[in-house]
Amino acid sequence: MLTRIAVFVSGGGTNLQALIDAENSGALRSGKIVLVVSSRPDAYALERAKNAGIETAVCRDEEDILRLVTDRGIDLIILAGYMSILSSGFTARFPERIINVHPALIPSFCGKGYYGLRVHQAALEYGVKVTGATVHYVNEVPDGGRIILQKAVDVMDGDTPEILQKRVMRQAEWVILPRAAEMVSKKLAEEKK
Repeated sequence: MLTRIAVFVSGGGTNLQALIDAENSGALRSGKIVLVVSSRPDAYALERAKNAGIETAVCRDEEDILRLVTDRGIDLIILAGYMSILSSGFTARFPERIINVHPALIPSFCGKGYYGLRVHQAALEYGVKVTGATVHYVNEVPDGGRIILQKAVDVMDGDTPEILQKRVMRQAEWVILPRAAEMVSKKLAEEKK
């Protein structure tokens, strides 16, 4: 029995594409992406989902999202560049069934206000020599859930936030998010048996 996955997005969907590619290659074999939910109607991630034949929905209201996730029998929610913070009431309904990818090595440069380029700008301003990405469970504390996987990425002289963001995506996020999705999907699939 495959774990039914919903991916929540807000932007371009590069992490979604990494998950779709992992599913197509067999690296993500214990789960199936059956729904992509976007907080924005203009998110390119919706196009990526449609191209892959995955059902899409645009909604911001948590009650609507909850109804959709329940109706579709979703087992696992993956936040892949989702720019809304889920309420504690929502996360409490899905203990260890929501995961997020964060573009830093938690506990550094995380929590409320740390998203997108802001994370990489903060890392460069602080002068760290190594950054990376973290996949973690989601709870009521922004970026506060238990860590599943991390991968380090070197910071280079002359990096801008944009250059560093691309390197962290390529070398870390797109590697560990599909791996963590498989790990959690496998665990949930075994629990369903």
